[in-house]
Amino acid sequence: MDFTALAELLFPHIQQTSDEIEAAYGPRELSQEAKVTRMAPSPTGFMHLGNLYGALIDERLAHQSGGVFYLRIEDTDAKRKVENGEEKILEVFDRYGLTFDEGATLGGDNGQYGPYRQSLRGAIYQTYVKELVQKGMAYPCFCTEEELNDMRRQQEANRENFGYYGKYAKFRDCSLEEIKGRIARGESYVIRFRSPGSLDRKVPFTDLVKGKMELTENDQDVVILKSDGIPTYHFAHVVDDHLMGTTHVVRGEEWLATLPIHLQLFQAMGWKPPKYIHTAQLMKMENGSKRKLSKRKDPELALDYYYQAGVPVPAVLEYLMTLLNSNYEEWRMANPQADWKSFPFTTKKMSASGALFDMDKLLDVSKNVISRMTAHEVYRYVEQWTATQDSDFHTLFTADPAYAEAILSIGRGGKKPRKDIALWSDVKPYVSFFFDELFEPDYGAMPANLDRTVVRTILEDYKQIYEETDDADAWFEKLRQMCPRYGFTANMKEYKAAPDQFAGNVGDLSMVLRVAICGRTNSPDLQIVMGLLGRERVLARLEAAKQALA
Repeated sequence: MDFTALAELLFPHIQQTSDEIEAAYGPRELSQEAKVTRMAPSPTGFMHLGNLYGALIDERLAHQSGGVFYLRIEDTDAKRKVENGEEKILEVFDRYGLTFDEGATLGGDNGQYGPYRQSLRGAIYQTYVKELVQKGMAYPCFCTEEELNDMRRQQEANRENFGYYGKYAKFRDCSLEEIKGRIARGESYVIRFRSPGSLDRKVPFTDLVKGKMELTENDQDVVILKSDGIPTYHFAHVVDDHLMGTTHVVRGEEWLATLPIHLQLFQAMGWKPPKYIHTAQLMKMENGSKRKLSKRKDPELALDYYYQAGVPVPAVLEYLMTLLNSNYEEWRMANPQADWKSFPFTTKKMSASGALFDMDKLLDVSKNVISRMTAHEVYRYVEQWTATQDSDFHTLFTADPAYAEAILSIGRGGKKPRKDIALWSDVKPYVSFFFDELFEPDYGAMPANLDRTVVRTILEDYKQIYEETDDADAWFEKLRQMCPRYGFTANMKEYKAAPDQFAGNVGDLSMVLRVAICGRTNSPDLQIVMGLLGRERVLARLEAAKQALA
């Protein structure tokens, strides 16, 4: 076979050489320790938790080492591409603050190693495929879909491995004359890689998470170029990772099955493969057993779910870090105010088994994350979220930013900050009683041991002594002084020792005021709440409660 003639027959339009391409790209000028990682999604319109999980590893490896984190769009499969798919990808990563140093942008490319969209790199792939043909390492295959199905049925009947290999690779040794004739007749063909592999041999490999392993060598003549001239993922990513200088590839463990193909292609091209990190699948508990998170069954797999539900971006990132490194929570306890990016991430602390996703744990993490934020930070997040998710509350909440921030400041900071908020959607019910438009008091929550007459008397009496300027000590002292009028005690130890001797205690008195003013039994510090509401509204609510209990 004259392989040079075959290559010219198949690729007469390709005139550039691989040497010219290599010279155009060139090596990256980075330190030896620097890592180059990539996020390479398909524009399918669906960004899931696994994408973010892997991207976090990519981003940390690159930026902790002074390297490069870039975005490549793998859009060679036109059937999977959806309108605005790229915009969705860029929007999600912008929202989560995972900034790319280079790669695809809405305005084109940012960087010297593009194009960063595989659909624009056709001539590059074909150049390398042409050279494989010239070396006798690739060939055209004219098998129809029907022939491939017949082959599969025969393999099934013979209980043989499925695929295009050995005696089933019918076009591997096709003559140049037959190839010319088939092309002249307009027959469609793909280009297959001529595998030198055997199932009798093993490929030693070290994964940065799973450790040392042996994989069965690939013996399949896989398709590397489809009939439309577009490469398959197997070949395209090998070329791209080489030319773009990728040092580390992060991907799901489901790709381990095809790793022997990829290693074989790197070897055939004479290139050093990147280091691989195959991440464990995200799992969840169901009926006492673990299963993989499912796009069909689990809404929490989609990243849009977290935005719509109001899960703070920092909380999602924080929680994923606890899944990625086993020592992250210990580090966080020792560094409660530190930026998560200052954590020394390492693949050595990643689990080789499935990572268990727990929504309750995420919400618990979220409460802690929000409790560490300043009131201004919380306000800004709520302002942004409600703008798209709750426009009516957005208008009310943002009408007086200083008032809203003052509300959010109550109980914030210190060693034991309040942890009432896990979702941005929790803010509205949490602050609702501060706004007359949302105030819906539950007077039925008054202390059950007090009859309505006593409650109404307490409310009227407090109206007479309430002073807006009272500090916390003065406010509580007034409550203590009120107790004897109703047969209450201001001494809680005394009450607990002999509750039958008293009609109530100072806590009951405080609860009456809390329910009247806040409309609920649980609220932030009541004295501070009253200060924010102001004298007029406090007195109006005390009177409204008294009238409602008449």
